[in-house]
Amino acid sequence: MTESAEPLELIHLADGTQSVVVRVLSTQPGYYDAEIVVRSDFVNAKVRTDFDADDVDEWGDLLDAVEDDDADIEQDEDDVFAGNWPREGGAAYLTFVADDPYVVEVHDAPGTQICVRVPLDLKPDWIADSRARLAAVRRALGI
Repeated sequence: MTESAEPLELIHLADGTQSVVVRVLSTQPGYYDAEIVVRSDFVNAKVRTDFDADDVDEWGDLLDAVEDDDADIEQDEDDVFAGNWPREGGAAYLTFVADDPYVVEVHDAPGTQICVRVPLDLKPDWIADSRARLAAVRRALGI
């Protein structure tokens, strides 16, 4: 990872009022230390997490699944897509809920076991922006 003035952001979901961002802090071969940052008028918080190259690919898979779910015009309104990133386990993680509005839950597990729910009114091009950010991170990390 090249050093820069700004941390490398893998995920940046924002609606102008609230945001959830995942920033890469440091790298070791196959392992990435990161922080999840939540900003809103109600709560501002950071929690550490970690992920690996497979998790980077899984973020791309989650974007694919959300795009497919959004394109399904005959979707049952009670059937809402939700996915975790990175995999639920020993570090903090996100649960992304493709509802109206989109919701990102930030889980500090197994730490404090606090969960913060952040509703986001994402713009229509958020998936394209997320894919561009994902490609940039893959290049920077050599994945």
